[in-house]
Amino acid sequence: MHSTFASRYVRESLPRYKMPEKSIPKEAAFQIINDELMLDGKPRLNLASFVTTWMEPECDKLIMDSINKNYVDMDEYPVTTELQNRCVNMIAHLFNAPLGESEVAVGVGTVGSSEAIMLAGLAFKRKWQNRRKAEGKPCDKPNIVTGANVQVCWEKFARYFEVELKEVKLSENYYVMDPAKAVEMVDENTICVAAILGSTLNGEFEDVKLLNDLLLEKNKITGWDTSIHVDAASGGFIAPFLWPELEWDFRLPLVKSINVSGHKYGLVYAGVGWVIWRSKEDLPEELIFHINYLGTDQPTFTLNFSKGSSQIIAQYYQLIRLGYEGYRNVMDNCHENAMVLKEGLEKTGRFKIVSKDNGVPLVAFSLKDKNRGHDEFEISETLRRFGWIVPAYTMPADAKHITVLRVVIREDFSRTLAERLVLDITKVLHELDALPAKPSSKKPVNGEENGKISGSLEEKNGTVVKKTAMETQREITAYWKNFVMAKKSDKNKIC
Repeated sequence: MHSTFASRYVRESLPRYKMPEKSIPKEAAFQIINDELMLDGKPRLNLASFVTTWMEPECDKLIMDSINKNYVDMDEYPVTTELQNRCVNMIAHLFNAPLGESEVAVGVGTVGSSEAIMLAGLAFKRKWQNRRKAEGKPCDKPNIVTGANVQVCWEKFARYFEVELKEVKLSENYYVMDPAKAVEMVDENTICVAAILGSTLNGEFEDVKLLNDLLLEKNKITGWDTSIHVDAASGGFIAPFLWPELEWDFRLPLVKSINVSGHKYGLVYAGVGWVIWRSKEDLPEELIFHINYLGTDQPTFTLNFSKGSSQIIAQYYQLIRLGYEGYRNVMDNCHENAMVLKEGLEKTGRFKIVSKDNGVPLVAFSLKDKNRGHDEFEISETLRRFGWIVPAYTMPADAKHITVLRVVIREDFSRTLAERLVLDITKVLHELDALPAKPSSKKPVNGEENGKISGSLEEKNGTVVKKTAMETQREITAYWKNFVMAKKSDKNKIC
């Protein structure tokens, strides 16, 4: 009588759009929700995401113990505030901010890199407006220069805060922003140039050093003061440990702000990002609000107000738990596993690797031969049967004809899993090779056999005629019927 699955609560459909009139027992509520969540994919096999999916049990406990703390109540939770300030200073020093021995860094914790980018963009916009007003010039048409490979948060910033987005188009085999083309697009209304340290598309680092040098030249000639923001959401916790000699951060004079995602290679669960400014002069004072209704005067520069403390505490845990040595070991391991996966895919002879070895530990790859009639989207879909979530997508403007698959290597992706993934991808290729090719909708071209059906087109008396949907369906059905019957016939043969 008291069994959850024997109760009436699991026999009736729960409301989907309106709150129910009556309560249900906590056991029933838990079981119903838990059962439905079983249909989600497994986070650790979600190779589409850069976001951390595993942390140590000790950190999990810290997170749960602080899950009811509202970070914004700084007077009530002064230690949590202190931990955030320590994180800001540690990350600023990691990015080579020009700080004195006892100087405090300028930065803030956010809910992710999207909020961090909004705040950095607002600082650039306000500084540009103030400078234009002081010069007596119009300040109503700001723009920002980026590559077409930027994450969607940059498009959101441009649209939400009325800034024109000037994108440097990509080209085949060059999937990041070209610094020379970016500098050409800079004009007197450019608030900054955004460089990406770890492209979402293929993990590649953009050449921030070259961008800085070219922009210094242009500023000297024009008298402008155009600066750089580095979107290091993915690469900010990678480059300092794997390639410490790479100049991309505050060592370059025009880099005024950097954002990084703590919940990516900062190794914290989703919900924390950071933005660091070079100096106080780079964050206009009028953007900072002061409140006193929580007990004391508190400065705040965020888009939202309330947020949890757990991820801030988790970030501090990782920074002191791992230290420089631990982060370097984790990133080395991720990079090595990415190379194992890359080599395994190359050995199949079927894929072209479009990611770079020096960048975010991921492998982006596309099919070499698409004449077999199957594409990357089919591989992605078939891999889900094995539990893997591997995204397939097309590149942005001017490279849209390129389709790639991408596997992100995170801390919890082991060598064994990398080798297993290669085996499963090989199985998928064999399965797809055994299937009939998808109907093609392309018109026959010179060199192809005339008069033969090509997908939904056929040639009659020299004229290409589009077949009806019914004719196409009948052809596919007949083909599959013959294919299945042949398989059954082979299976029934006596060896």
